[in-house]
Amino acid sequence: MARALVTTWYGSFLCDDGSVVRRVPAPRSVEALLERARLRSTGQRTPEEEEVLRERGTEEWVTRDRRLVGTGISYSDAAPATVPSDVDERLHREYLLRAADAALAAAWDPSVHVEEAVRAVRDLDRAGNLLGERIASWVGRDTPDVDASDPSKAARAALEPSADPSLGPADPRLREARQRLAELYTAIGTTRDALEEAVAASVPVHTPNLHALLGPELTGLLLAQASGLDRLARLPASTVQVLGAERAFFEHLRGRAPPPRHGLLFLHPQIQSAPRSDRGKLARALAGKVAIAARRDQAGSPVAPELKASFERREADLRARRSAGRRKGGAAGSGLPLDRAARDR
Repeated sequence: MARALVTTWYGSFLCDDGSVVRRVPAPRSVEALLERARLRSTGQRTPEEEEVLRERGTEEWVTRDRRLVGTGISYSDAAPATVPSDVDERLHREYLLRAADAALAAAWDPSVHVEEAVRAVRDLDRAGNLLGERIASWVGRDTPDVDASDPSKAARAALEPSADPSLGPADPRLREARQRLAELYTAIGTTRDALEEAVAASVPVHTPNLHALLGPELTGLLLAQASGLDRLARLPASTVQVLGAERAFFEHLRGRAPPPRHGLLFLHPQIQSAPRSDRGKLARALAGKVAIAARRDQAGSPVAPELKASFERREADLRARRSAGRRKGGAAGSGLPLDRAARDR
């Protein structure tokens, strides 16, 4: 068997028939070992590997590290993967802990805070709706002028002292409990507003390209739906287009519904205001720009105004085609619902 080049975290070795004929150990320091781990993770060669490779003549070598496959070196499953190590276990343990810390730091996605804030707004909406219904029902029992559909007014009525002592619970403990419920409902609304303001202020800083394309609210919703910027940047445009329409998508897979044309992107004002027949085309165009914008934000690139300009050109092109079709009279349709549905798709 040809000689095998074996590379490990503690050095590079040249083996012949299972025995080591050349040994180039890595420096015995954590910083040096971490630097070599970084080189290997980015597909580069370490200094120890370069030193061993300089001694190769015209003979063929084999390796199990695909990173080293090249001129004169081929991949082989039969090549050894490692050689015995004489490295201190304490150094190995410290190196592994530091490498794990570095990997966690590199994988950290700061957009997780925006995601959690958006999810918190949704939670507060659900809790606020339930409490609002309860406080409006309770106050409406003895205050006829309070509209049950206006929980904010009901909460204010519960908090303000009434001129008529007959209004409200006769038991002071129940009156106090109702006031605390009204205070909680008011605090939920205040907290929700604070969260929305924080998201609106944070999104332009961390995701400027997405913000320029979608605005703060829709950007935050997409980040929450995709579970962060890192995952959103890896999604294809076709998946971005239907984010938020997962239920409709699975119904389509079961054969119970047509494929969804858009999910959260429907909240974009230019898609919402477009005719039904053009919404799918606009959502597809916008999804492609969102995918590019997410990758630019992930890479820390500056804002690219051409993304929004390209989407607006697509919208203008569709608008011009609609106008031309109206001037020509368009194709004669039957006017039946089925005909309209086919035309809309």
